Amino acid sequence: MSSKPPPRILSIAGSDSSGGAGIQADLKTIAMLGGYGMTAITAATAQNTVGVQAITPLSGSFVRQQIDSCVDDIGVDAIKIGMLHDRDIIEHVAAALDNLPEKVPVVLDPVMIATSGAPLIAPDAMAAIEDLLFERATLITPNLPELEHMAERELRDSGLMERAAGELARTYGTYVLAKGGHTDAQQVIDMLVAPDGKALQYSHRRLDTRHTHGTGCTLSAAIATLLGHGQPIEHAITLARSFVYRAIEAAPGFGAGSGPLGHQAVRGS
Repeated sequence: MSSKPPPRILSIAGSDSSGGAGIQADLKTIAMLGGYGMTAITAATAQNTVGVQAITPLSGSFVRQQIDSCVDDIGVDAIKIGMLHDRDIIEHVAAALDNLPEKVPVVLDPVMIATSGAPLIAPDAMAAIEDLLFERATLITPNLPELEHMAERELRDSGLMERAAGELARTYGTYVLAKGGHTDAQQVIDMLVAPDGKALQYSHRRLDTRHTHGTGCTLSAAIATLLGHGQPIEHAITLARSFVYRAIEAAPGFGAGSGPLGHQAVRGS
């Protein structure tokens, strides 16, 4: 048996009371992929498969204290960033990233809305994320609506997605994984674009299911965990997409709306 310790993965994100997304999905994913999960909770939500009933953000200074508590004692090998509710939180997270003792990969999921369509962040938060966090990220993982918001135009095919992702990658010097799950195509096509413009396409058959709550959270947490294991980014994404696909297949069928994934059924990747 290997004595190598598990990679230390810090999730900076919101709490989902129903357990399907956010911090809860991240911790399940990190554990199933052999990582040691830690958290800095940015907001508490009253949430389920049909929507978000209430959001209570924590203060930016307290979010920063959570990050520092983890990093100063346990250490960190990779960071996943999810829902950041407002500019105060974003500014404190950016300052914390600047103060890391060593360079660690940062996977940023620019969460704007829940799978149910409910808004999750304050109106000025998206601009603050772009201004303060994009250039600090190793990888950004926008879904199609988020990428369209940032590009300020509709992106209805993979070529347009790749072009918009390339613009972001060049502007901020980061990898961008543009996720195509919100299209109506039979194949789900994701585009990875490097800062130098090199692009790589991933695809799989679309699963006919309503149980997709927390897919974006799960994917970004899986990528961060695999990067923490030392996997190169292209392979980390391949393995993470496989994990998400299998978790969707294993969805337990809970809830009246967009149900949670079956993280517990996916052993390794």
